[in-house]
Amino acid sequence: MTARRIVLLGPPGSGKGTQAVRLAEALGVPHISTGDLLRSEVQNRTALGLQAQRFIDKGELVPDQLVAEMIKQRLQGMTGFVLDGFPRNLKQAQILEGVTEVERVLHFRLDREEIVRRLSARRVCPQCGRVYNLLSSPPQRDAVCDLCGVALVQRTDDTPEVIQKRIDVQYAREIGPMLEFYSARSVLREIDAHGDIETVYGAARRALE
Repeated sequence: MTARRIVLLGPPGSGKGTQAVRLAEALGVPHISTGDLLRSEVQNRTALGLQAQRFIDKGELVPDQLVAEMIKQRLQGMTGFVLDGFPRNLKQAQILEGVTEVERVLHFRLDREEIVRRLSARRVCPQCGRVYNLLSSPPQRDAVCDLCGVALVQRTDDTPEVIQKRIDVQYAREIGPMLEFYSARSVLREIDAHGDIETVYGAARRALE
């Protein structure tokens, strides 16, 4: 039987967002991106969104419990989902366990050098916001947006130095305890994310069986 309640974990640049969309479509279940969900709650000025906005306005992280409540409401009544962006730490994983049963956790592994290589190749159009990657999805004309004809720019958080810091602060210290948590529950599967999109997708599909 194919797992249908799925959590995706992985460092920035591992391609888990791309794989989340494909897996959800193939399984016929919703793709739930925590970032998209949070933005929707804020834009729609829901009760939870208004609470989150207070933290965002102060430049603070939205508390685990508040994000978890958004996830809880979104997952209510669902028999399947691909969850991308939650949990981000052990506390969130423990909260999620109290909300729903997770059948499979896919961890997309990528070494530090490849993370830096991929993320430092990202470019964005300052006018329309479209994101390109000089390695995997370059513009048709060098360094120019296909839609706007405007010169692409590199975000300040996509420089190698900042990427290294993000890996250390936001990812490396949190992932270990989560992997131990899910490994102990026999739901964790490791996916080598170094291959191309099709290769990684094939490995992810097999890990759900």
